[in-house]
Amino acid sequence: MAGRAVTFSGRVSPGGSRPVVVRIAERKLTAHTQADGSFRVRWRPPRSGTYRARASVAETSSVRSHRLTVNAFRPAEASYYGPGLYGGGLACGGTLSPGKLGVANKTLPCGSRVTLRYHGNTVTVPVIDRGPYAGSREYDLTAATKAKLGFPSTGTVLTTR
Repeated sequence: MAGRAVTFSGRVSPGGSRPVVVRIAERKLTAHTQADGSFRVRWRPPRSGTYRARASVAETSSVRSHRLTVNAFRPAEASYYGPGLYGGGLACGGTLSPGKLGVANKTLPCGSRVTLRYHGNTVTVPVIDRGPYAGSREYDLTAATKAKLGFPSTGTVLTTR
């Protein structure tokens, strides 16, 4: 969740006290390894979003981790739409069908990628339409997106946007 601490941990070899740098969201966090080469760094995402992280040994640029993706979520109200609208045009182009993955949102640009999470299921889909226009909901999920998440008709999803 955005604002909650994320812990990055790992181990470098050989051990000993070596400086490790974790680069994330244009920040550089440093730690020193323990005798066994392990390290830990804590970071708080400032807001919801998708962040890239990578750890490296400060002394050399050749020892570094794989890139990690960190999703920081926030809650958002959502519903789903579809059955009576299949075959109709979408605001961002294309036609709505039962298998179409995507969401409707009033303000995000067409094509923006949104990562949604519901009860342990995560899906990344594009903004394909405008809406919702009922209630105080931020997203309308297509039937295919709803099925991938295991989402009911209305409720709260976690989102990176």
